Amino acid sequence: MPLPFEQQPKESHKAFAAFSVYLSLGPQRSLAAVGRKLGKNKVVIERWSAKFGWVSRVQAYAAHMAVAEREAVTALATAKAVDWLTRQQEHKEKEWELRCKLVKLAETAIERWLKNESRCGSLEGIARLLDLASKLGRLASGLATDKTEITGEGGGPVLVEFEAAVRKIYGTVVEVEVVPENSKLQIADSKRERREAEGDGLPGHRAKGAATPEKESRRP
Repeated sequence: MPLPFEQQPKESHKAFAAFSVYLSLGPQRSLAAVGRKLGKNKVVIERWSAKFGWVSRVQAYAAHMAVAEREAVTALATAKAVDWLTRQQEHKEKEWELRCKLVKLAETAIERWLKNESRCGSLEGIARLLDLASKLGRLASGLATDKTEITGEGGGPVLVEFEAAVRKIYGTVVEVEVVPENSKLQIADSKRERREAEGDGLPGHRAKGAATPEKESRRP
């Protein structure tokens, strides 16, 4: 079964050629333009168009081309994706090779350093080699290279808001004023002076309202 825009059964070569011209004219196509281009009578062109469904065949051709274009774009994107995956794999393998070389170099440096500390690099340099080798190895194997930590304001550790925590537990927070140590001492001194001034029974003082010896001698 031919496609709608291909030559149909019982469609003559002349009729199909006229349809091909009609199809090639694009959005501005018309039966009159086909007749002028082929030197055919307009009535003949109209008969062929109606008999072989030129309008619906043009629509079928447009839908077919849209599908073909989408498939071509998808195939191109797939091919590019495969190419990039291949490049990524090659890059990972190269990184892994470099990692292995760095580890071997670090091991050799450690052996030399253990044998003669004064003739080879420092431990810091060896540590940098190992750190670089570790990063390359993690990149090649798809692991994370950095450790992410959640910090609070100013870069410090995350602290639970004390007041919010207390509200969650008890529902109400009683505000308490923190009194410095020197203020506590001043408050204590003030209380002691006030008690002494009022005569609260401390040695050398009489309680407020207590009877004097003179008053006691005059009592009957």
